[in-house]
Amino acid sequence: MKNYLVILFQLIVWSGYTLVEWLSVNDRLVFKVFMFLVFSYLAIYIGKMILKSNRRTMLVTVISLLCYGILQILLETLVPVY
Repeated sequence: MKNYLVILFQLIVWSGYTLVEWLSVNDRLVFKVFMFLVFSYLAIYIGKMILKSNRRTMLVTVISLLCYGILQILLETLVPVY
C-alpha cells in the first residue's frame, strides 16, 4: 500500500514538472536538466520519507518515472497539441 501511495505522490511531482516545463518553453537545455534533477530529488525524497528504504525508493521512483514517460508519449501521440 505504501508503494502505491508513493507512486501517486511521485506522479503528482512529475505532473508538476510537466507544468513547469511547459511554462519554461524558451529556457535553455541546461536549465531544463537542472529543473529535472530538482524534481527528481523531490520525488526521491518523498519516497524515502514514506518507504524508509533506499532500494524500494529507487525501484518505485523508476517505476513512476516510466509510467509518467509512457503516459506522456501516449498523450502526445493521441492528442497532438499544435
